[in-house]
Amino acid sequence: MTRILVSPLSQLAAMAEKYQPHDMITLINAGTPVIRPAIISESRHLCLYFNDVNEECEGLVAPAEEHVAAILRFVESWKQTAPLLIHCFMGISRSTAAAFITACALNPDIKEKRLAIHLREKAPSATPNARLVSLADHLLGRQGRMNDAIKQIGRGCDAREGSPFVLDFQGEFNDVKIKI
Repeated sequence: MTRILVSPLSQLAAMAEKYQPHDMITLINAGTPVIRPAIISESRHLCLYFNDVNEECEGLVAPAEEHVAAILRFVESWKQTAPLLIHCFMGISRSTAAAFITACALNPDIKEKRLAIHLREKAPSATPNARLVSLADHLLGRQGRMNDAIKQIGRGCDAREGSPFVLDFQGEFNDVKIKI
């Protein structure tokens, strides 16, 4: 079973303890302290620093193609023998976008709208970062379907912080090569 865990920073240690992931993606503003759980080796921790914005803003680092390409390379190297833990500061935008991107990348035949609806069911506050999704849509050759799916579910419910959640998939993602 392929298992993707999504968490805000405040719940990172609890999610790592409960689910025992071996791989982790951190999407956070530069300068935010993150303590990597001991179960995650440094070599299996991808840490990307950018702000949760959907367009270029002076003084902020917007998500860029190289960030998405790094996520895709990391996901391709994930062995899927243990869960992948993805987190950002609030667990609402960057991490949910990365989970959506991961699921799409690992399963090229998945219906984007079905996945977006499933994501919303698991996380009512999920509001995937539109810029990350758009960049991934382009890199994965999804012809706007990822963008459309995220637009269809719209903004999630208001929340101070997202609740941790798990996306489980049975056998859909095995042995897929990601083309970047």
